[in-house]
Amino acid sequence: MKALKVELTRFMMAYKFALDEMNTKINILKDEFNYIHDYNPIEHVKSRVKSPESILKKVQRKNLDLSLDSIQDEIKDIAGIRVTCSFVSDIYKISEMLQKQKDIKLLDCKDYIKNPKPNGYRSLHLILEIPVFMSDGEQLIPVEIQIRTIAMDFWASLEHKIFYKYNKEVPQSLLTELKEAATTAAELDVKMERINKDINIFKEKDQLEEEAMLINVNEEHMALPLRLLKFIGQTKKETDY
Repeated sequence: MKALKVELTRFMMAYKFALDEMNTKINILKDEFNYIHDYNPIEHVKSRVKSPESILKKVQRKNLDLSLDSIQDEIKDIAGIRVTCSFVSDIYKISEMLQKQKDIKLLDCKDYIKNPKPNGYRSLHLILEIPVFMSDGEQLIPVEIQIRTIAMDFWASLEHKIFYKYNKEVPQSLLTELKEAATTAAELDVKMERINKDINIFKEKDQLEEEAMLINVNEEHMALPLRLLKFIGQTKKETDY
């Protein structure tokens, strides 16, 4: 029993360490956006390791062999991270940044944004493999990353609460309403992304106008008053005649 307990503990710790490694990578990206860039696409990060009880329930549900090797081969979401972003485009940016890292390998990708589930669920699911170095050597551990917008996360969280521990068949009218709510959330994402792009266009235009109002004298930037520029422009027109 003692040997079995040690083996199970090492098994669970490997997933915890993989989760820690992946969280560190995401937090580095988040801190870089905060300190260097003027926009941070990452709103929230939440992570968890499945409990042994939850793993056992999934083993029974999938009718798998009750062995650690079988569990590691067949269950890829023991370690999981949910990243919530502001806009849909941010989801794919974060996904690309993680996949470009040399010690991360993409095992699987399910895009429920481009191909929503029948109930309306939307999210990007990645299974990423990351090395964990323990006393007996390297282990390659899968971590599931779910990346979604605030609207997608809001819908999914409420949908889960509505159906959690509900054993009876849900009326079709309620399923239809939930799917319509998912469509509304997706339309909101599209609208907010468009508004954000329009604002960025105005922002870039304002920056160009501000730069046009600066002159460089002895390596020192000086702002030119708009009234002065208008006066110079008017005087130039008068002298041109």
